[in-house]
Amino acid sequence: MSALLLITLSLLVSGCSGGAWLARRSAGPVGVFNGNSRQEPALSGQGRFLASVVDRGGRATLLLQEQPSGRILPLRHFQNRQPHSSPSLSWNGRYVAALVQQGNQRLALIEDRANGNLHRLPLPSNRTAVRLSLSPEARQLAVQVAQAGQWRVQLFDLRSLLEPDLPGGLAVQGGGAEPSP
Repeated sequence: MSALLLITLSLLVSGCSGGAWLARRSAGPVGVFNGNSRQEPALSGQGRFLASVVDRGGRATLLLQEQPSGRILPLRHFQNRQPHSSPSLSWNGRYVAALVQQGNQRLALIEDRANGNLHRLPLPSNRTAVRLSLSPEARQLAVQVAQAGQWRVQLFDLRSLLEPDLPGGLAVQGGGAEPSP
């Protein structure tokens, strides 16, 4: 065996982190929330924002934090709709998607943190939303649904609804006329 393989195996067996790039880090302070009840973590594409579901007074509540400071960021459209589940974030954290309970139905909601808009994605009444995943650039949303005892995935095309949330430095293609030579 090579020396590198032996070192790697001994680090794994001994439980050592193997270096700074594998170091564990807390998500920061959570204030009034019980830090031990965090569930369903979701990171924005560039890693600056962390969404998770925390217990607040017996209700599952969506929490958005800036990393690494742990500063809690407001989500105004999710405050009065509980419980929350299955958070998902776009690349820069502009869009926050999650499932909420409204009456006897679970809805997929997307909050646009840049302009404050809320987008509801309707599902047929015979389908129950279970989990969702927002694509990093916010062009599509996949929603796992239960229907008549079967699991299905429903895809939503968001291109006509949301502006793309692209990594820094990438231009939106097809946005205008080509420059003249």
